[in-house]
Parts: sequence; structure tokens; C-alpha cells
Amino acid sequence: MVYLNFTDLSEEAQNRLLENSKKDVERKFGDDIRKYVRENYTCFETMIEEEAMRNLYSYKYVFNI
Repeated sequence: MVYLNFTDLSEEAQNRLLENSKKDVERKFGDDIRKYVRENYTCFETMIEEEAMRNLYSYKYVFNI
């Protein structure tokens, strides 16, 4: 059995997964993050990026070899 984590993947795969994760986070938590950003005067894009990185480690990766 082979175990990989996010950093073992190619840069292209990492970027693709990060973009998918951003969309996933924004879909699930976008309203809550916008509310937090308004209340705390932070950057929405930065918050989405940070949450997307955290979200990546909750994914289970499946590879066809």
C-alpha cells in the first residue's frame, strides 16, 4: 500500500486540488467567512486560501495506477 500526502503530489496536481478546495470551502462556508471578514476587517481571499489549505488535509486521495 502506498501512502501519499498533499506535498508528495506534483505542483500541477497541488494547484488543481487547491482550486477545487477553495471552491468547496466557499460553497460550504462562504457566508460565515464573509461575516467574519466584515466583523474583523480581514481579507476574504486570504481567509479562503487558509481554510482551503486546512480542507485539503481532510480529503482522501484515490489514484488509478
